[in-house]
Amino acid sequence: MKPLHLFFITSALVSSQTVLHAESKEGIAYGDFNSWIIREIKESSIIGGNTKTLYEIGPDKTIQGDIPYTNEGGSPWATSNVMAKVVGITKCSNAVFRDTRTQGDHCVKMTTILESVKALGIINMKVLVSGSIFLGEMFEPISSTKSPYSKMEMGIPFTKRPTNLVFDYKVSVPENNKMIYSSGFGSQKKLDTPDNAEVFIILQRRWEDADGNIHAKRVGTGRQRYSQSTQGWVNSHKLPIWYGDITKRDDFKSYMDLIPKEKSYYARNSKGKMMPVVEEGWDDAEATPTHMLIMASSGCGTAYTGTVGMTLWLDNIALEY
Repeated sequence: MKPLHLFFITSALVSSQTVLHAESKEGIAYGDFNSWIIREIKESSIIGGNTKTLYEIGPDKTIQGDIPYTNEGGSPWATSNVMAKVVGITKCSNAVFRDTRTQGDHCVKMTTILESVKALGIINMKVLVSGSIFLGEMFEPISSTKSPYSKMEMGIPFTKRPTNLVFDYKVSVPENNKMIYSSGFGSQKKLDTPDNAEVFIILQRRWEDADGNIHAKRVGTGRQRYSQSTQGWVNSHKLPIWYGDITKRDDFKSYMDLIPKEKSYYARNSKGKMMPVVEEGWDDAEATPTHMLIMASSGCGTAYTGTVGMTLWLDNIALEY
């Protein structure tokens, strides 16, 4: 297997490790969501010239100006918050926020919004954005709404085999939970289906062929969707990780299946080119992964599809062994 581009080393993932009885818990760097990077960016005057605040997960810091963001301080986290430059117009979108649980204790809030861009005679767009965080990297500035997954590198190097993803969460589902599709081009479409908030962890064994294509087999799967509002916080929730082919399990759901080729996430190959990571099958239950994907989102649909107002809070995310 050719070495894939490593933009984080595995050791940067680990922030703490505590042993509780026969189980061990390994924190993920910045997974307590108590430190944040705050970006202050002035949008183009043609769309109002307002200064927007964007939040990123990383060391406490403030960045001013339309500077393309790259992960800082060893943070493995990226968000759906982005700065875009389309036909020379700077526009920002923020659907992931720093929120407060108690005094001095922060968490992450992800919500689904409809981002509007209006400039008379040039552009008139409404883009639906689901607030999401994931292990990986987003590439700025965004120049179009086409092929959204090619603008983000999904997953980090990882070779362990945890049993659970552990986290605190809270969900708020709008009363009229019906999805819409709005990519910024064409008319907005109403869909007669509800949305769900979602958290998943996927472990893959990846390799690269002689042409630079990236292949993968699924080693481990943990994926849950949340369709109802919670009564406050659910603490220390455990999302189990199942290994090997899980399609015969009684509790298997279709959304836990392999990622369809046309919806593949992207990663850099050994030549530095962004390529889709194509899942080609289920790996042996005893296989060792090479990469880990974790994502939490206020929506579970495809890009530009969701329910405005759907909100997911997350805190204290860790791996359990």
